[in-house]
Amino acid sequence: MCGIVGYVGPNEASGFLLEGLRRLEYRGYDSSGVVTLDQGQLHVTKTAGRVEDLSKALKQAPVHGKVGVGHTRWATHGPATDKNSHPHLGGDQVLALVHNGVIENFRELKQRLVRQGCEFASETDSEVVAHLLALELEKLPEAAFNELDPYAPLIAVVQKTLAQLTGTYGLAIVFRDWPDTIVAARLGSPLVIGVGHGEHFIASDGSPLAGHTDKIVYLADHEIAVVTPGAIRVIHRDQGDVGHDVKLLDIDSTAVELNEYPHYMLKEIFEQPETIRNAMRGRLDKDEATAVFGGLNLTAQQLQSVERFVLTACGTSWHASLVGEYMIEALARIPVEVEYASELRYRNPPLDRRTLLFALTQSGETIDTLAALREMKRKGYATMAICNVVGSTIAREADGGIYLHAGPEVGVASTKAFTAQCVVMSLLALYFGRLHHLSYEAGMRIIADLEELPEKVETALCTNERVRQIAEKYADCNNFLYLGRQYNFPAALEGALKLKEISYIHAEGYPAAEMKHGPIALVDEHTPSVFIVPQGAVYDKVLANLEEIKARGGPVIAVVDEGDDRVAELADDVIQVPTVADFLQPIVASVPLQLLAYHIALVRGCDVDKPRNLAKSVTVE
Repeated sequence: MCGIVGYVGPNEASGFLLEGLRRLEYRGYDSSGVVTLDQGQLHVTKTAGRVEDLSKALKQAPVHGKVGVGHTRWATHGPATDKNSHPHLGGDQVLALVHNGVIENFRELKQRLVRQGCEFASETDSEVVAHLLALELEKLPEAAFNELDPYAPLIAVVQKTLAQLTGTYGLAIVFRDWPDTIVAARLGSPLVIGVGHGEHFIASDGSPLAGHTDKIVYLADHEIAVVTPGAIRVIHRDQGDVGHDVKLLDIDSTAVELNEYPHYMLKEIFEQPETIRNAMRGRLDKDEATAVFGGLNLTAQQLQSVERFVLTACGTSWHASLVGEYMIEALARIPVEVEYASELRYRNPPLDRRTLLFALTQSGETIDTLAALREMKRKGYATMAICNVVGSTIAREADGGIYLHAGPEVGVASTKAFTAQCVVMSLLALYFGRLHHLSYEAGMRIIADLEELPEKVETALCTNERVRQIAEKYADCNNFLYLGRQYNFPAALEGALKLKEISYIHAEGYPAAEMKHGPIALVDEHTPSVFIVPQGAVYDKVLANLEEIKARGGPVIAVVDEGDDRVAELADDVIQVPTVADFLQPIVASVPLQLLAYHIALVRGCDVDKPRNLAKSVTVE
């Protein structure tokens, strides 16, 4: 993996390819490359490093051609080097391809290919596919090219090759002898086709297409697309030629621009008041004192019969699921289990028939979450998606779901998607609470609290300068503890993750009371502890935990409610945020924690939007 773009049409391909790769940088990568086809020759330019390095190489040696594909790579097999970068050539330069995913049986295939005389130029699993395609081309009889359908031999070659692969793939392939064609294929790794006027585009997601077209075709698993300037032909492995639906691409090209912000992460942190409003827009019903959803696709009677939730996710979405567990159990009194998707896929937990699965994912393409959802569907459970990307695989395969409406999230470290997921969790808690035991008055109080939330987050953003000063003070520390209790335990986990992701500092999140059962051994004058200490039922308990840290000489940064002077007497540094209802505390408290990670990373000279080793959309297991 990580990013694919392609173009076929009347214009030079390299311009769109380079622009598209820049828009895909947010996905995380370590190398990039493009190939174009011009006058029967494939022209490959690729390099380890950033897209900017590729841009410089293309300026020094421009390539021409009106068909081409490009790639940003996140290493799975072989280090980040020029030779391991995509595209990869097959045979006597008869084709070139780019690949997202993992070919699990590549070692066996490679050994067979080497015995057949193939020479490999890289250490990747992807190059195996290129050589397999070339060999299948060689096997084609002359008669195959005399068929009325000029693309029949091409389709046959791709189908025979894919049948030999075990694993996942998103492939975009150009063939020397089919000069106006890109072949795309998908299994487990997303691909979309942008529909233009006499031109077509290919990409891993819709962001490179914004501003070029507003029409998009989503490829499904086991589908192959033959894409020419004037047509799209889709062939399914089992069904042959199939129709394709053209959907509206709902991405504003300005939404993926930085505007006045130095980094996408900061931009997205400051977008949170609006994304929270968008997550709630049209979903609060004051007449019934409840939440409303348009996409659950189950009746109120069916939903009322649910006796258990399973929330499954990875990374930041898993932390939002933990927040949801606290919310749903407190407000709706329904048992909730939170499962890592990568574990749920291979577990066989005993679940009641009246269990409802929610899969949380920003991208809607996270392979572990998708696999867990498919496994639960296979067992007959109703499945719901909570995701941010319309038309994503998980959104399409779930029985129903809820979109976040947070807009494109470009920063690799998720911020606005996390808070939007937490808001959706609170709406679900309200909805199911009103289905069961919550009174009208209790529902209205929750609605009032939710309506005040965007303004509260705007106020929390005013801590930016204070947080920057604290970041400068502690940026040289290499270990942090994040501590909170109840609703704020998941917020502590998320704060620690943000710091790890973008500053490469070791950080751990814990329930504050658990700190003394082991982690307190880490405390010294060089290990700050970040406490989340809003007013609430366990306020005094958390203060006692804080004093245990201070007694051992550990510096304390405390996130507290406005006007709380008691903590200021104990903590070394205090960040005050607006007071909110306890179930909304993790949303408001997360804002200064996001800012803290951002500013510490800046002081340490880290690449905030493109942290090392990470990818935005993780489509390999």
